[in-house]
This record gives sequence, structure tokens and C-alpha cells, in this order.
Amino acid sequence: QVQLVESGGGLVQPGGSVRLSCAGSGRTFSNDAMGWFRQAPGKEREFVAAIRWDGNTYYTDSVKGRFTISRDNAKNTVYLQMNSLKPEDTAVYWCAANKGNLRLTTTATYDYWGQGTQVTVSS
Repeated sequence: QVQLVESGGGLVQPGGSVRLSCAGSGRTFSNDAMGWFRQAPGKEREFVAAIRWDGNTYYTDSVKGRFTISRDNAKNTVYLQMNSLKPEDTAVYWCAANKGNLRLTTTATYDYWGQGTQVTVSS
């Protein structure tokens, strides 16, 4: 059974940091692009960041310079380091795997999804 399991969410103060992890099992994800998406209350799910099989990274404009996506293929795990957090970063965050490494900002091209983890930025 293929699974992606996110961890690391929680409550953090504005300006703080948190690192999300996404551990894969059931298959190797080293040849996949891995992405992070988020959905805030009342909004649609949106692209946050992605990392291709070759290590190239992509970010939505609102997180550039604050978030960093990385991967450890030996651990079948992808990370999202989130710094300088803002209240508007509050959302459920999902990781996902894209076997084709295509159209990385689009949810429809991702083949596997985690269950999501809540990140709340509030004082």
C-alpha cells in the first residue's frame, strides 16, 4: 500500500518556524516530483512548493525566500522548512507525489497524496 504521511504541523507564533515532513512508503519516490499544497478555510487548495527528481525546486511567489523544500531519497522523505511564518500561512498542508514530473503546480497531475497536517500561525 502506497502511503504519504505528513508530520510536523501545529501552532506557531508569527515570525516563527516549523518543518513539515512527508514520509513515503510502499514504493520509492526518488524518481517522482514531490509537492506541497495547502488549503486555508474558505479557499481552494493551492500550490506551495515542489521539487523535481533532479532537485530543481519551485515555489509560489508568496513563500519565496521563506520556505524551502528538500528531499532525502534515502529516507523516502520530503521536507518543507517554513520560516518567517505569517497568519496567512495558516492552512492544512498536504504533500503529494507526481510520477511524471509534469505540471507541478496543478493538483490534478499528482498521483499520491498524504492525509494533511494543520499549521496554525497565531499569537
